[in-house]
Amino acid sequence: MSNSVIHAFFLGRAAAQAINRQLEDALTNALSELGKFDAEQRERLRQFTEQVIESANREAGAEADSTISSKTASKTASNTGKTGSKPADLQAMIDELRAEIASLRTELKNYGKQS
Repeated sequence: MSNSVIHAFFLGRAAAQAINRQLEDALTNALSELGKFDAEQRERLRQFTEQVIESANREAGAEADSTISSKTASKTASNTGKTGSKPADLQAMIDELRAEIASLRTELKNYGKQS
């Protein structure tokens, strides 16, 4: 009878060790997934912040450029008697092209980080 008790003890010990390994693997995987999720959320937040700042800078630059071009256009119109709408249109086109270039640069950076 003592032989069956010893056998049951070792069987229980082996089962406990196996369960411990299983729990350890599950906990490790869960913490790994949590770390990945945290890193992804931080990256998304960083990208969002960059997009907001870039958009704000673009709008501030466009506002400043339109203010400067409107002042220049009004000076040109008062000096030449013309409306001066062409320089403002040209400036708007330049601003749009700059914004597209900035957007493409951001996309290229993001693509390079993903690769």
